[in-house]
Amino acid sequence: MSVILLTAALALAGKPERAARPPNLIFILADDLGYGDLGCYGQPRIETPRIDQMAREGMRFTQFYAGSTVCAPSRCVLMTGLNTGHCRIRGNARVNLAPTDRTVAELLRQAGYATGLTGKWGLGQEGSSGVPTRQGFDFFFGYLDQAHAHNYYPTFLLRNEERVRLGNVVPNEGPDGQGVASVKVEYSHDRISDEALRFIEQHKDRPFFLYLALTIPHANNEAGKQGMEVPELGIYAERDWPDPEKGFAAMVTRMDRDVGRLLDRLKQYGIDDQTIVLFTSDNGPHREGGHDPDFFDSNGPLRGIKRDLYEGGVRVPMIVRWPGHVRPGAVSDHVGYFGDFMATAADLTGVRAPGDLDSISFAPSLLGRDAEQRKHDFLYWEFYEGRSAQAVRQGDWKALRSPMLSGRIELYNLARDLGEHADVAGEHAEVVARLGRIMERAHVPSPDWRVPDAARPKRAPANRAAL
Repeated sequence: MSVILLTAALALAGKPERAARPPNLIFILADDLGYGDLGCYGQPRIETPRIDQMAREGMRFTQFYAGSTVCAPSRCVLMTGLNTGHCRIRGNARVNLAPTDRTVAELLRQAGYATGLTGKWGLGQEGSSGVPTRQGFDFFFGYLDQAHAHNYYPTFLLRNEERVRLGNVVPNEGPDGQGVASVKVEYSHDRISDEALRFIEQHKDRPFFLYLALTIPHANNEAGKQGMEVPELGIYAERDWPDPEKGFAAMVTRMDRDVGRLLDRLKQYGIDDQTIVLFTSDNGPHREGGHDPDFFDSNGPLRGIKRDLYEGGVRVPMIVRWPGHVRPGAVSDHVGYFGDFMATAADLTGVRAPGDLDSISFAPSLLGRDAEQRKHDFLYWEFYEGRSAQAVRQGDWKALRSPMLSGRIELYNLARDLGEHADVAGEHAEVVARLGRIMERAHVPSPDWRVPDAARPKRAPANRAAL
């Protein structure tokens, strides 16, 4: 399948097969960017011209999902191709990837790719088996710890496994580098973006995989209502908006600028048509740092935000650009999610992915071969913060249950009710029962992620092997 798709992609472009040079991969991940925060997804007030251009030059997905509704588990799903029912990291806690975990970076490095990560990792603390350089990345620059990543003006970042001192001053700095700077000299997002460009320059003559995990537009939670930290407000400085909303918009537009810089660099090096660029967000929009997601209608037509398993918490933008291969201006309603990146990367680069994943390649959709596109039987999420919850999407049906495993199941028909306003569980008992059984089977118990006793069912859920 992988070789067939790679050959087909090259044939679509009318070019000879480049067996010695499979395509580069760049995966750009925004942090807490909502489904409605980009112009190409309907945002009227925040300017995102370069990402909108990327959508016009590539494919925009309308039914793509994050791995979770918060940072760490979403990134774990992305890297491992396993859903939150049985991946290693299912919530925002200090759990590290283990040596036995397999990441997409390991897969591509074994295939001869240079692998780099700049930005936020969140899947392993300093000195642990979970740091990027022990999980398939040749190079890393950025944040390991999520709380550290709140601070856009930290006193240090990590290069590989060593701390790099910055010129910022952070009084009462937390043990992981979190806090609020009193002297702001070096903005971390700018350093992360520059390191990404440097990685591309260094590896432009060989196949590479770059994971650019931006921290924008996440808030600095330690800064309270002044948490939208950005060096300048730019074109939004004179808008008649609350300061946090000016800051939020400025962060998004700064991110857009740097996506443009990256695309320009690919053209400069003559590798534009050899490079697949994906852009998305790790979960839905936030209500932190003084930002109100309703101000810009950040979730668009969807219900819920970050930390919800309603659509607004997990449905995210996804744009894929590959000149000469992905049809410009294409829009896809294929239902996919972060776990599919592993199989897709394997297909597009001609390597073999592990066979025991929750991962289906969406390469056929990208290449206009819709008749060959496999579909998921279901997508599954579980969440542990506050009141635990589960969600399943199967076809047009979406079911949610809170607390996990024992709560009442809500049911929505997304084709008729995208905003999840009308719970129709009482009218479709057979659908509720079927999706409830999927929830039980998809959840595999873990000593690191204990279901609260009050949420435990009277009988243990079936083992995943029954799926």
